[in-house]
Amino acid sequence: VQLQASGGGLVHPGESLRLSCAASGSGFNEYAIVWFRQAPGKEREGVSCHTPSDDSTHYARSVKGRFTTFRDNVNRTVYLQMTNLKPEDTAIYTCASAMWVCTYRPADIHSWGHGTQVTVSS
Repeated sequence: VQLQASGGGLVHPGESLRLSCAASGSGFNEYAIVWFRQAPGKEREGVSCHTPSDDSTHYARSVKGRFTTFRDNVNRTVYLQMTNLKPEDTAIYTCASAMWVCTYRPADIHSWGHGTQVTVSS
């Protein structure tokens, strides 16, 4: 499965943004979709991971309660709805796939999409 992230932009603190991760190729329903982010000068951080088998999502502590992931299997897209954005959420957001189960380990990632920039600034 190939992935493409989109929807990034410039927003003010407290505003919302929705990112999309569109998939192409076969086997979309077999893959967990993982959102990562990387801010300048910082290590890549796993943000959320959605498991298709039980429709569950894990969230990083830094975004729990503010970010929501939901999956549209018909349109082969996974969305990351981000609310109450903070300046520390500024990063390049990338979606990736992992076979069946959630992981934030890069070695277990099946494919990476291109990132989309999110900037939160007043």
